[in-house]
Amino acid sequence: MPLVQNSAFKLLNLLYGILLITGLYSCGNSTKNLNITEIKTINTQRKDVTVYIQGKIEKVAPLIKQTAYQINDSTGKIWVITHQTNLKIGDQVVLKGQVQYQSIPIANQEYGEIYLEEK
Repeated sequence: MPLVQNSAFKLLNLLYGILLITGLYSCGNSTKNLNITEIKTINTQRKDVTVYIQGKIEKVAPLIKQTAYQINDSTGKIWVITHQTNLKIGDQVVLKGQVQYQSIPIANQEYGEIYLEEK
């Protein structure tokens, strides 16, 4: 009887190992099919377009019912407004958002900023 139990235990360990490796492989390739946009290419002409960005969270700003995260992808930085609250500074993320522009005119000069609103 111990031989049968030992064999079943080894088989279960093998199956768990295969599932673990498969899961890790699929997580590592989860952005493979996404069309990631470099932040430097996002501009006001692309307003209301939905894009995927990938980068590191550098700053966090809590808002009412939302959070803003500043993302850096080494080509530039952009703020992303989202309902997610579980992200932390230093996290590597892939986010999907719609390009928005907030105009801030001061003394006949434009100080507006492009940002993403997660969808």
